[in-house]
Amino acid sequence: MIDCIYLEEAKYLDGYRIFLRFNDGKSGVVDLKETVFRHAVAAPLREPEAFSRFYLDSWPTLAWDCGFDVAPETLYEKCEAVS
Repeated sequence: MIDCIYLEEAKYLDGYRIFLRFNDGKSGVVDLKETVFRHAVAAPLREPEAFSRFYLDSWPTLAWDCGFDVAPETLYEKCEAVS
C-alpha cells in the first residue's frame, strides 16, 4: 500500500486537459477547466496558453507561477483512465 500519492509525470494535452501518471501506476487525463474558473487565484490561467505552463513542484504536484496548485489527492480523484 502506498502512503503518499504524488505525480511522476504530467503532460499538457489541450484546453485544460493534462495527462497524469502517479507513483502507484495509475494514469489518465484530468480536465481542470471547472477548477480554473472556480478559483479567483487561478484567473491568470483562464487562457489555455497560460494554463499549459505548469510544472511539478517539490511535493510533486501541479503548480503554476501565479501561486495556484492542485493537491495530488484531488488530481488522483479527478483522473480518468484513457481507453
